[in-house]
This record gives sequence, C-alpha cells and structure tokens, in this order.
Amino acid sequence: MFTGIIASIGKIQEVSPRGDGFRLIVDAGKLDLSDVLLGDSIAIQGACMTVVEFDVDKNTFCFDVSAESIQKTHGLAKPGFVNLEKALRFNDRLGGHLVSGHVDGIGYVHQFDVVAVPGQAPSDGNSWHLSIDAPGFLGKYLAYKGSIVINGTSLTVNQVEDLTINAQAITRVHINLIPHTLENTTLQYLKSGDPVNVEVDLIARYLERMLSVHPLNTPSS
Repeated sequence: MFTGIIASIGKIQEVSPRGDGFRLIVDAGKLDLSDVLLGDSIAIQGACMTVVEFDVDKNTFCFDVSAESIQKTHGLAKPGFVNLEKALRFNDRLGGHLVSGHVDGIGYVHQFDVVAVPGQAPSDGNSWHLSIDAPGFLGKYLAYKGSIVINGTSLTVNQVEDLTINAQAITRVHINLIPHTLENTTLQYLKSGDPVNVEVDLIARYLERMLSVHPLNTPSS
C-alpha cells in the first residue's frame, strides 16, 4: 500500500529485455535506499513494483516488469523521469489516501495551464489547472472532492464530466495543482495529449462490489 505522496523524482536509466519481460534500472534520486530490502515494494509512476536488486553506493535499484504490465501502464517502457514512493508503513502519516499501486487505466491530458489570477503574473506562484480524460468505465469511481491517483500522485478531484467524444465514453476530471506538487513530481513535465497512469479510489472499488452483491447472497443471521 502507498499514500500517493511522492518521495522523489527518479529516473529510469535503462530498459533491457529479460525473458518475456524487461528489467529496469532506476536512479532513486532523493529516495533513501538505506532501509530498502530485496522484495520491497516501490511505486514507480503509480505502479507497484518489487525490488530485485539495488546498489546504495550507486543510488540505483532494479525491478523486473512483465510485458503485460508495460502494455497496461505508461512511463515504464523507456528511460525518463518517474515518480517514486516506498510502501506505506503502519506508523506513517497518511498524507494522501490509500493507494494500491495497481493502475486501473490510461488517461490523457486534455488541458494543463496556469490558473489566471487578476493582477498576478503566472510566475507569482499561482496554482495550475490539470484536466485528464480518463476511460469512461472509471467514471463511476470518480467524484467531486474525491481522490484520484495520476502517475502515482494523490490528487483531489474538483470537477467531473461524463462525456462522449468520437463515440467513445470518457470521464474528464479537473484538478488544481499547487506549485509544490509540480516542483516535486513529474507532473511538471506534462503537456496536452500526454498519457498518464490512473488509479481510482480503493474504497470506491470495494463499495461498488458491496452494492452489487444480491441480497440473497448475504448470509442470514
């Protein structure tokens, strides 16, 4: 489990074929590897991966990823900057929300620009508006002031729109980002049209399952 609070911007240094999948070598950036053990979980761009090798001196770690995982996520198939977070400990603060590290779908950036404030220049620390077109089947899990994970980052939804574009159902979510979030995550590199990893709220998924079970399947007291 994770919180969606990014600990470091790392960088995939190398992607090499390994069996029917790939091995990635990742520069951990500011992520502290001193307490990392083989088999530990680290979220990279929102996808939970298992550490199979690490080098504290070189500040790198490795993980193996299947071809299917590469196809179902974005940002793991080539070198580049990535969001990193170590797994949640039970005594940690839950600054974001409960995140599983399982990507539910690929969304696309619809719009990303600074929020205009009368009398202020864009460089004055204004917030930014980010809108993401998520797959329509995820719409039922997204709600006003609910939580969403974009590339591993826990964010709050400010508006939800269910739309049909080119005969495809999408759910457009609108999010405000403060400068601190941009400076400390890879969200700062996004531009219109970019794909992103989306994970919906864990509790919403369980709630859907609970409500979908027929009453006759519930044991009587």
